[in-house]
Amino acid sequence: MTYFICENLSCPVSYIDMKYTINTEEIGSCACDVLVVGVWKTDSININVPALSSTLNSAIKVELKRRSFTGKDGEMSMMPVLGEGKIKHVLFAGMGEKKKFQDTHLRSMAARIVKQVNSIKAKNIVLDQTITSAIKKSIEGAQYLVEGFELGSYGFTSFRKQTQKNEEKKKTLTEVAISLKDGKQAKELERGIEIGQIYSSGTILARDLVNTPAMSMHPGEMVKVAESLSGRGTGITCKVRGREEMEKLGMHASIAVAMGSIHEPKFVHLVYKPNNQSRKHGTSNERRATIKKVVLIGKAVTFDAGGLNLKPENGMTDMKIDMAGSASVLGVFKALPDLKPNVEIHGLFIAVENMPGGRAYRPGDVISAMDGTTIEVENTDAEGRITLADALAFASLKIKPDYMIDLATLTGAVIIALGSEITGMLGTSPDIKKALNVASKQSGEHVWELPMHAHYRELIKSKIADVRNVGGRPAGVITAAQFLEKFIHDIPWVHLDIAGPSYAEKEFKPETPIGGTGWGVRMLLNYLRDLK
Repeated sequence: MTYFICENLSCPVSYIDMKYTINTEEIGSCACDVLVVGVWKTDSININVPALSSTLNSAIKVELKRRSFTGKDGEMSMMPVLGEGKIKHVLFAGMGEKKKFQDTHLRSMAARIVKQVNSIKAKNIVLDQTITSAIKKSIEGAQYLVEGFELGSYGFTSFRKQTQKNEEKKKTLTEVAISLKDGKQAKELERGIEIGQIYSSGTILARDLVNTPAMSMHPGEMVKVAESLSGRGTGITCKVRGREEMEKLGMHASIAVAMGSIHEPKFVHLVYKPNNQSRKHGTSNERRATIKKVVLIGKAVTFDAGGLNLKPENGMTDMKIDMAGSASVLGVFKALPDLKPNVEIHGLFIAVENMPGGRAYRPGDVISAMDGTTIEVENTDAEGRITLADALAFASLKIKPDYMIDLATLTGAVIIALGSEITGMLGTSPDIKKALNVASKQSGEHVWELPMHAHYRELIKSKIADVRNVGGRPAGVITAAQFLEKFIHDIPWVHLDIAGPSYAEKEFKPETPIGGTGWGVRMLLNYLRDLK
């Protein structure tokens, strides 16, 4: 059998080559394919674009009225400009009610704009001052704008013919000019632009990894991606352990999950350390003592067939996405060298395939995790929590961090409970949950806390082992988290069940395309930047 393997998948495969400039010149003095004019919601649109003649402004006003354009949030109306200077089109972008407008709205607005201008193959646009004057905080506003443009432009084309890739590239926006009345905001906007690009690059990497077919993103390929993010000048180191070293560590649980696959399990440990020399005060020991240590753990089942508890056909098709948690961890690490947070960050994942086969682990088996806890396997399709058990035990016993956060496409139950746009959040640390709530509101990645109801711990008790890996259908999200809790050894911890929003079956936000979403990368970067 011949497999198609996409080349160079150890590096990001979707690169958005967007240039951003600050424009203080009079609008209309420089050529552009599209002038984007922000419009506040009102019952009576009174458009006056200084760069256009009074005759054309009058005609536009009549046409917008005919189109019933009111400036409501998300509304877009494109018009060609014929014989009017250097502007080819004007796009009127509804901004909603002025009193309700928040900087975070700029992200979705920019994504809508990029889809509109790409539809006419525009290469460069100018944003008018209505949009920039609405920004309340210059750095954050510019960041959200850039995230919208970058993430709204995303498309996964690695497995298309080169001719199709070239066609896609031809109709992609490449230059955005952000207009200001004067240059006072310029430095803050430039910093926001830089942060927006950093956040977007990490999110795009995570999307690419999730979108890549499992034959091209197996455990060995996940290792290559992790290794490509480390090295001189990054502040990141990467240690990879194979089966033998995992056995020495006692990670028999994860090894059992991988036994049905031809691909060997891989335990990846990334470490980012900030440059202490950049801290101005205190001795080196004092500086080191003030730096928090955080562990991010991602589920990395590169394909989940369910093992011997085989999934049904329609439940298996998209199971390349079962490594989305680790993809988000890798996306975070891509951003860290440029973002430079003052936090020591460890990224862990155990990459496996969960396949049926003659060597596969069986329902009824008892396996042991790294900390010696024995697990009765009632369902081989509840495998992600088994690999996370080893990773959590390693983190808590070997790294001993201040905080631990895991991300996992862990249960279908969370989709039943919260739908496809919201992540279930559970854990033992009120501080982490509070901080993640704030970070998620900034990134637009929604979380909802579910209770660790004490009585439900009875559901995962085993008659022959320390714990069993499933607790039945009721409260499945909670009992899965309570299983993980067994391995945290009193380290403050939060679990994020991202089964819903990690992969979009349809576009539920303009900046979130169908396919891998890169969920959690920007939220975690917000959390790490703000960690005191």
